[in-house]
Amino acid sequence: MTGKTSLSLRSLAVAGALAFGLGSAMAEPIRIGIANFGEHPQLNTAIEGFKQALTDGGYVEGKDVVYSVSHTNFDASLVPQMIAKLQAENPKLMYTVTTPVSQIAKKALAGSGIPIVFSAVTDPVAAKLVPSWEAGDEGMTGASDLQDVAAVMEFAKKLVPEAKRFGLPYNPGEANDAAILDKVKEAAPAAGFEVVEVGVDNVNDIQQRIASLAGKVDVIYTPASNLLQPAIAAVSAAARQAGIPIINSDDGAVSDGVVPASFAVNYQQVGVNAGKIAVEILKGADPKTIAPVNPAYEDHAPRISKKGMVAFGLEIPEEFADCGCIVD
Repeated sequence: MTGKTSLSLRSLAVAGALAFGLGSAMAEPIRIGIANFGEHPQLNTAIEGFKQALTDGGYVEGKDVVYSVSHTNFDASLVPQMIAKLQAENPKLMYTVTTPVSQIAKKALAGSGIPIVFSAVTDPVAAKLVPSWEAGDEGMTGASDLQDVAAVMEFAKKLVPEAKRFGLPYNPGEANDAAILDKVKEAAPAAGFEVVEVGVDNVNDIQQRIASLAGKVDVIYTPASNLLQPAIAAVSAAARQAGIPIINSDDGAVSDGVVPASFAVNYQQVGVNAGKIAVEILKGADPKTIAPVNPAYEDHAPRISKKGMVAFGLEIPEEFADCGCIVD
């Protein structure tokens, strides 16, 4: 072999090594599918929190990870199609937002090898997403948005001191809502409340069902329901007409003056909790070994609207004067 030939081979080897190095450095970012139920401030915030946790975990959007985000405008019949579309993009992981989407995704992706991290799910055990609060399931775990119901009731007592009857509208067909109803009934005796429930399974029935609570309850709490929250303005209008103060599980409606008050989970933190789990899975952890996460008490906060309280003929109790939770 001549010196010239040897040099050429060495040059080729160096060029090949450089090409390999460049190829490695320019590796395609991993893809994560995000399946949302619909556009809503709480759910959108949970997605923002998820992405933030991925960034904090070393997965920079556009460089290390790309997201495919989709939603069905709260139409459950379109969820299987959405999941199939996201699956066709061969994601490394799928993030599912809300109980209905997570339930459908679990069935659709079974055996696919695509791990699922859920969020905005109130009771993943009741929804059969995980076997218990102590462990994930095969290929699935996530972050709950389960609110501290006892704390909600404590807030309700402070906001409406004479209240003794606690009204809960809920969707009987939604696992989240049924789970919250059970929690409310469990916490009510210690809080000194009698619970009066009313099922609402169609937005067109909101006016009639809320009106049916007139004279029967002293305060209404609206849970993080996929049926009720998108229609919270209608729920609040009906409650105002019935003369019943309303406490919401989403503080966005308070900021807008739609409802007088809220005691809400921070959905940014729910998303962060889910994102931290996703980072673990992307780094090799088995979802089955990761227990679902609940928001801590500190992840809840009250908010009171001056305008909303006036609309309901209420005064803000003195003890909230320095809470830092009052908005115009």
